[in-house]
Amino acid sequence: MERKSNFGKFLLLWAGELISSVGGGLTAFGLGVYIFRQTGSAASMAIITLLGFLPTLLLSVPAGALADRYDRRLLMMLGDGCSALGVIYILICMIKGNASITQIGIGVFVSACFSALLEPSFRATITDLLTKEEFSRASGLVSLAGSARYLLSPVIAGFLLSINDVKLLLIIDICTFFLTVTSTAVVRRGIEAQNVEKKEPLLKSMKEGWHILCAKKGVITLVVISSVITLFMGVFQILAEPLILSFADATTLGVAETLCACGMLVSGVLLGIEGLKGNYVRTLGMALIFAGAAMLGFGLTENIFVICVFGFLFFAALPFANNCLDYLVRTSIPDDAQGRVWGLIGFISQFGYVFAYGLSGTAADVLGKLTGRGVGRGSAFVIMIAGICLSLSALSVFISRNVRELEKEGNYVSKTDSE
Repeated sequence: MERKSNFGKFLLLWAGELISSVGGGLTAFGLGVYIFRQTGSAASMAIITLLGFLPTLLLSVPAGALADRYDRRLLMMLGDGCSALGVIYILICMIKGNASITQIGIGVFVSACFSALLEPSFRATITDLLTKEEFSRASGLVSLAGSARYLLSPVIAGFLLSINDVKLLLIIDICTFFLTVTSTAVVRRGIEAQNVEKKEPLLKSMKEGWHILCAKKGVITLVVISSVITLFMGVFQILAEPLILSFADATTLGVAETLCACGMLVSGVLLGIEGLKGNYVRTLGMALIFAGAAMLGFGLTENIFVICVFGFLFFAALPFANNCLDYLVRTSIPDDAQGRVWGLIGFISQFGYVFAYGLSGTAADVLGKLTGRGVGRGSAFVIMIAGICLSLSALSVFISRNVRELEKEGNYVSKTDSE
């Protein structure tokens, strides 16, 4: 049976998430500047980042199960709308006086808890809206929306902070929540909610999601690959800044980060316009090898031009890898289990960031001391080692028969649905 395309509704939903991403980036940038000015401590900034990250990690699995039990669009509205409460709390604290680190941490944590409802429901809604042939284009656009907080938000926030303070950024972010909820509500009116005749206990539902995930060995392999990608991305994110700051100023760092992140923009646009037509396994393997080689080049020299080129290439490869992973998993999981499975995948793959955040900084310091060349070159060495490991791990994509079988099954299903 051929599924009706709702790409127009997807675009409306995507536009809301794009606006939300920019708003969230404004708050993240503004709070980072505010905390650093108040404390002068990078550790304080790291604590706030951790408080914003942990709820997403810990709640992704139950949020995925909820997405298969209840109205996915309603969960998105609740997640987006209620996450504004944390930002509002921080704004009120700032209006009354200087918000403490504890108050900011509470606000960030509350906002992140509600935001955790959003991701599995959003990904499962894409499956509800689109045909399998449109998944690739949609994945490119979703990657583009996610990159907006790194491409647009820092520039906008930096300009606004030059004429006002962080409270203006928080107010703008709060307004974006209402726009996002409105766009989701419009889409919800045109789509019937998924009817679940018998709602199983939440824990049982989560266990079934795990069994569905484990039933596909190729999907398990891809989940492990996702964890590897987040591990090395985390290494890159943590250590790129001390590498550049070891020989350049903060202004140069900001420009370099923007130029590097433009790689995601270019690839996201290309994938959003054209999408991939096939060869997902081959493209995934080549993208990961390419990304690893770019990390190796990134750490070779202290020439900022060379660093920007390799950084751009690294980020340009990521949407292709994510696009292929998204397609291969999405076409291998039953529609009624999409929320649970995506929640599990998000939970497992995000552990890569935890290890990266916990280990990469220490490794860079140790290598810098051992070589006598400082933390900058220590960071470069760790990035290069991670790049080599990423390229080597990509070979598992080509070797795994289970992964290749996923693409064959997805192509067969697509042909069957179109008949």
